[in-house]
Amino acid sequence: MSRHTIIALIRHGETPWHRENRYCGRTDLPLTETGERQAAELAGWAAATPALSAVHSSTLTRAIRTAAPAADAAGLPHLTDDRLVELDFGAAEGLTAEEMSRRWPRAREAFVADPVANPLPGGEDPWDAIARGSAAVDDAARAHVGGVVLVVCHSTLLRLVACHLTGADPAEYRRLYPKVGNTSGAILRRPVDAAAEAWELLAFNPVLTREGFGAAW
Repeated sequence: MSRHTIIALIRHGETPWHRENRYCGRTDLPLTETGERQAAELAGWAAATPALSAVHSSTLTRAIRTAAPAADAAGLPHLTDDRLVELDFGAAEGLTAEEMSRRWPRAREAFVADPVANPLPGGEDPWDAIARGSAAVDDAARAHVGGVVLVVCHSTLLRLVACHLTGADPAEYRRLYPKVGNTSGAILRRPVDAAAEAWELLAFNPVLTREGFGAAW
């Protein structure tokens, strides 16, 4: 058994709203053809990562379609968890940042200044999302101590949880992690004998392909 547990907290592949950067929370979009290719590349990484112990994902289609090929390639079950779904963006669902600024300039300005204290109109409290997402990651880590766990989720949840687990201020997630690549994200590590809060960030936005990051695991 390794001396560390590693969580690969990864965003799903591309969806039809990606190019326009529309906020996609609970809308259950499929992957595009590009997204399906990205999922296949992630599956190549999974097949080349012998220490991979488990594959978990959100229950939304875009996450399932990204994680399932990786689980198949690694010969592992694919476990879904609704605690890993994206934040509910409320009235902002389906909108771009520019459209939000035109509709509610003050609300958008407050969100940009502190997205945790000022969620989007009608949106989920980010602390609630942090609690559920962090619990899902902790449960996965406890079930596979000393292993590598692939967790496929969503951009905003991923950044909030990564901040929280590594001791960064979640209100800074947009500044610390301005962009999350599709089928990339945060690689987190914790010693097997450490407390639950002792996560460190190994990499952000690594390339996860057969020849990419973590092949030595």
